[in-house]
Amino acid sequence: MVGAIVLIVLVFVFIIIPGIRIVNQYERGVVLTLGKYTGTRNPGLNIIIPFVQTMRKVDTRSTPIDVPKQEVITKDNVTIGVDAVVYFRVILADKAVLETTDYTYATSQFAQAALRDVVGNVELDELLSQRDSISHKIKEIVDAETEKWGIDVENVKIQNIELPQDMKRAMAKQAEAERERRANVINADGEKMAAKNLAEAAAMLSSTPGALNLRTLNTLERISTEPSQKTMFLFPVEMIDALRNIGHK
Repeated sequence: MVGAIVLIVLVFVFIIIPGIRIVNQYERGVVLTLGKYTGTRNPGLNIIIPFVQTMRKVDTRSTPIDVPKQEVITKDNVTIGVDAVVYFRVILADKAVLETTDYTYATSQFAQAALRDVVGNVELDELLSQRDSISHKIKEIVDAETEKWGIDVENVKIQNIELPQDMKRAMAKQAEAERERRANVINADGEKMAAKNLAEAAAMLSSTPGALNLRTLNTLERISTEPSQKTMFLFPVEMIDALRNIGHK
């Protein structure tokens, strides 16, 4: 009886306790028995056979990785520096462990290669204006390559695009010229509208009897309140010639 109790205690101490594994809710445990894959353990309390089985835990949460800045020559021969961030998640823990030595590093390398390939096949203007669509192309390429590792690439975002200094100056001049062009168009539209309104007002005054005289009297009344100002009267040339003829006679 005592021997059986001692045996149970020894088994508990040397086999059960060392074989206890706690798998968190966001993890999966990949179990190898004598080096051979024998199953994936779910979250909770798990027991393996010490010295016979091993367990490797895999984090299944969404994981971001930075893609370092890449020097890329675009389709229109502009050298730029561009970096990105990749969000991925492990879907099949067994493939992530068995098919690659380091799935995070491998995903990062594929993302770098895809970033260079996609950006190198587009022009700079397209890269600046269609960043989201280019990021989606990179995502599709990386997702297709990492699927065999049980990896799901959730998103790829291009972050920074570093332009050469001469290109920055050229783009600044272009933007300034565009702003001046828009300002000139707006001023021209304003002048056109003002001229149209003046023409309509002149036509209305000329077609209404006595309107021009009333307008003249109104102007004289307004300027007469300022004694320091000089008042000028404008007469038609025909009226001046008529007055001259009367004076000669």
